[in-house]
Amino acid sequence: MFPPKRSSGLRRVWLPERFLISRLSSLGDVACSLPSAGALKSAFPESEVVWAVDKRFAGVVRSCRHVDVVIEVKPGFKPETWPTYEGEFDAALDLQGLLKSALAIKNAKAKVKVGYHWQREGAWLFSERVMPDKSSLHIVDQYVDVARAVGGEAEKADFGLHPLPEALESARAKLPTNRPFIVMNGGAGWITKRWPPEHFAALIDRLKECGIDSVLIGGPADDDRRVFAEIERICRSAPGNLVGNTSIAELIALISLARAHVGGDTGSTHLAAALGIPAIGLYSITRPVRSCPYGQIERCCFDPSGLRNISPDQVFQKLEEVIA
Repeated sequence: MFPPKRSSGLRRVWLPERFLISRLSSLGDVACSLPSAGALKSAFPESEVVWAVDKRFAGVVRSCRHVDVVIEVKPGFKPETWPTYEGEFDAALDLQGLLKSALAIKNAKAKVKVGYHWQREGAWLFSERVMPDKSSLHIVDQYVDVARAVGGEAEKADFGLHPLPEALESARAKLPTNRPFIVMNGGAGWITKRWPPEHFAALIDRLKECGIDSVLIGGPADDDRRVFAEIERICRSAPGNLVGNTSIAELIALISLARAHVGGDTGSTHLAAALGIPAIGLYSITRPVRSCPYGQIERCCFDPSGLRNISPDQVFQKLEEVIA
């Protein structure tokens, strides 16, 4: 929950009608940024929210009811790759703080340009830094603080994420089970964020004994496929396999159908939180208070000495509460 009121020190913009948000990547960070659009829509229901995003993650933004226009961009060093926009914006928000996200708003005609406080690669040259409120410990809260700087309002994080009807239909067609299931992601960008395959296998077997199936998800990268193959090799009862076999929209739909999600600090964990699905987060090198599945810190398992020290029993106990 957000405190009822915060001040960033910036002046409030006059009754905006049109906003531009730049958050290009990655999967989890785009999901965590969505409540910023919700805060703008809460304060200005008739406004138009335009979102500039990397093509790979556009499916997340297209599944958000707070976003009116999605523009796929890929800014590079050449000026001709910098996007241009028709008309004027009352405010442009850089929620990524990198050169590429700054260039995505450079050519926008906006009355004010503000940015996420952690600005790198010269991003501060293109927008005014918004420092987070002291109470904004989670990254979602810090993104919303940027929206608040231009008049956005939020008493609670409203992600506005929902599965698209056509994605639900195709996700159901791909589901390898018709029983209650837990969705699990064994991959992560860093190997230090991955729970050991043997732990996943033990959890999957125990859930199976309780009549709950498991479906593994992940991207098309070879690393994700190798993780699934190792988990499948160890399991007594093979889990469902949708690794690399869903679009972003289908992934959102699939997670929305699950009883719960189990994974580390990775994109699908944040999608689950945004959908309101119970998310068991597995953390060691990142602090749950900043990057846990939003609003679900009590469901996190945290051990700073390493993910290997989080046992399958600990995770099962968290899932028992959800299954019950």
